[in-house]
Amino acid sequence: MSKYKLGILLGDDIGLEIVPVAVKVVKAAVKKYFNIDIEWVPLPIGYVAYKELGYSLPKETKNALYSLDGWVLGPIGHMAYPNVPECINPHPILRREYDLVSNIRPAKAQEGVTCINNRTDIVIVRENNEGFQPDRNMFKGSSDCMPTPDMALSLRVITRRNSSMAARTAFELARQRNKLKKVTAIHKNTVFKLGCSLFLDACREVAKDYPDITLDTCVVDTFAMKMLMNPENFDVIVTTNMFGDILSDEAAGLVGGLGMAPGLCVGPKYCMAQATHGSAPDIAGRNIANPYAMIMSAQMMLSWLAHQKKDIEGIKAAEDISNAVASVLKEHTSVTPDLGGHASTQEMGQAICTTLLV
Repeated sequence: MSKYKLGILLGDDIGLEIVPVAVKVVKAAVKKYFNIDIEWVPLPIGYVAYKELGYSLPKETKNALYSLDGWVLGPIGHMAYPNVPECINPHPILRREYDLVSNIRPAKAQEGVTCINNRTDIVIVRENNEGFQPDRNMFKGSSDCMPTPDMALSLRVITRRNSSMAARTAFELARQRNKLKKVTAIHKNTVFKLGCSLFLDACREVAKDYPDITLDTCVVDTFAMKMLMNPENFDVIVTTNMFGDILSDEAAGLVGGLGMAPGLCVGPKYCMAQATHGSAPDIAGRNIANPYAMIMSAQMMLSWLAHQKKDIEGIKAAEDISNAVASVLKEHTSVTPDLGGHASTQEMGQAICTTLLV
C-alpha cells in the first residue's frame, strides 16, 4: 500500500473553485488503484484565513505542512491584501520554509487548444529560492535596497547547492519523460561571469551522474529566440530564478497562455502543486475559470511523489490524468469559455473525472 498525506490550501478568488476540482480529479484517478491510499488535509491560507483567523499564513497551517508529503496551493491574490503584518504573501515563505528549491513549469501544446506553436512540449526547471528575488534570497533583510534616493541596488544570489539541486531535478525529469534525453542549461556567463559560471559548473557536475542524458548550454537571449522558433529542439530546460520566471511565461504563450501553465515546486522532502497563473478576481465566483493548470499541477504532484516512492500504480494514475485531460481538450465539448467552449469550471472537471472512470 502506497500512502500519501496531501494538503488542500484553496488560496484566493478562483482558487476556491479550481482547487476542489483538481482534488476531485486526483481522487477519481486513484479510485481504481487499490494500493493507493491518500489522506487529504484541508488547511486555511490566504485572505479567507486572515479574515477568519487573523493571519494569511496561520502558524497552525505552517506546522501542519511539515507532516505532509505535499500540498495543492490555490492562487494567492496578495496584491489586494491590506498592508498589515498579519496579511502577507505566503508564496516566498512556503518556498523557503520547506526548501522547495526547484520550480517545474511544463509547456505542452494540446490538441483542441488554439496556440502559437503546436510542436511545443518542454519543461522549464527554475531555481526557486535565490537569484534576484529579494523576498527569499536572504536569511534576513532584503537584497533590494536604495542607498540613496537616486540609486537602487539589486543583488543576485547563486549557490552551488541550489543550482545542483535544480539541475538534478531537471536530469531526473529528462529520464522520466523519455523524449530527447536532453537538458539545456540557460545562462548569461558572457556578462555574469561568476554567478552564471558557478551555475553552469554545478550543472556539469550533476551531468556526470546521468551519462544517458545530454547536457547543452545556451545564452538566455539566444535561447528565448530559439524556443519561439523551434521549441521541438528542446526537452528539459534548467536555469536560474529570474531567467526561469520570464522564460516559463514566454513558453506558456506558445501553448495558449497562463491558463495552460501548471507548476510544481519540489525539494528534498516536500512538494507544492501551484499553477503559474494568478487568482483572477475579475472572474471569481462565476464558475468559468479554466481548471487545466490547477488539475495538471496536482497531476504533477502525484507523479513526482509516486516516482519518489517507486509507486507504479501512482505513476499510472498520474498518466491517466494526463490522458483524460488531453481527451477532454481534444473533444472540446466540455471546456471553459477561455478555451472556446461553454462549460463551467465544474463541468470541465466532471468531464475529466467521467473520462477517468470509464
